[in-house]
Amino acid sequence: MKITRINVWALELPLSRPYSLAGGRFHFDHLDSTLVRLDTDEGISGWGEGCPWGSTYLPAFAGGIRAGVAELAPVILGMDPCRTEVVYRAMNSALPGHPYIKSAIDMACWDLAAICAGRPLCDLLGGRTAGRVRLHSSIPSGTPAEIMHEIEIARELGYTFHSVKIGADVAADIERMRFVDEQMAADEELTFDCNRSWLPAEAITVLNATRELNRVVEQPCDTIEQHLQVRRNVSQPLAIDESLKTMNDLLRIIETGACEVVGMKLTRVGGLSIARKIRDLCIEAGIQMNIEDTGGTTLQATAAVHLAHATPEPFRRATWLCFDKLTRNPVEAGAVNIDGWSVAPELPGIGAVPDVDALGEPIAVYGPS
Repeated sequence: MKITRINVWALELPLSRPYSLAGGRFHFDHLDSTLVRLDTDEGISGWGEGCPWGSTYLPAFAGGIRAGVAELAPVILGMDPCRTEVVYRAMNSALPGHPYIKSAIDMACWDLAAICAGRPLCDLLGGRTAGRVRLHSSIPSGTPAEIMHEIEIARELGYTFHSVKIGADVAADIERMRFVDEQMAADEELTFDCNRSWLPAEAITVLNATRELNRVVEQPCDTIEQHLQVRRNVSQPLAIDESLKTMNDLLRIIETGACEVVGMKLTRVGGLSIARKIRDLCIEAGIQMNIEDTGGTTLQATAAVHLAHATPEPFRRATWLCFDKLTRNPVEAGAVNIDGWSVAPELPGIGAVPDVDALGEPIAVYGPS
């Protein structure tokens, strides 16, 4: 099998409600996604998606994905997409770094490999495990009342696990954390996600003032080194998210005992090929994982659910379905929210297919016409 054509679509995804994070310093009302379809000489196609959370959240942006696909297209045309590692090494040789650019192509290769095998993607990523995949909501920054309003909306959708964005200032965050924690039911789980908002001194002050809450606190500071300063001075379980970008980052995290949980987002680490390696190393190190992505349609979320469902239950902490926040989602089938839980589809491949008629004409096509 050979890749004969690469089709690229740009897709604007409006959010149902404006979204803020990092204590309200960053605001979003839509996402810019890139869909990639790899066509082959055997008449089979595979789909991938790359959708950064805007341009300010991470060193990644939608235009970069589309420019990068143009750069990589001549390299991967003619290659066998089922040889996922070979394709990935070729992309690394042609374009060192820029992992977020490679994720959509890598996802499409895995989709094709699973379709050719006649198996759901999770079976190629280690095999479907027992149980369901727990989902968490994503609650934007706001006042305590605004946060609880968003949590009530999430509860109506079945969520019992909430990730709440904080990181405004020391006094306000202490108030938010205590207020929200008091509103949680006995069966609800809660993470406080700072998105790198605090300096180490601020993080240490807030967490020591709220140590009785004993909730996971995610990415309090900007770097792993700053995070380690916090780790040495607080007792709460900590999570690292944005600072986990490479396998070397994970080795550093394991070596230093920096956290108990990691947030692994497929696009940020470079796609399924890298994420499954990170997953396996986390299992060996005893680190729990939030397995998800930075945004996107049902396609992108379903790929994350497949990896989560192929991860042993004690290690998969939660997964996020971004499409719950979208007003446009032109993808058929795929993972769904069932009272705060999900499962990987049984169909061969990812099991989520974009509606080409709804997408319209691609913005770029590489390969023979």
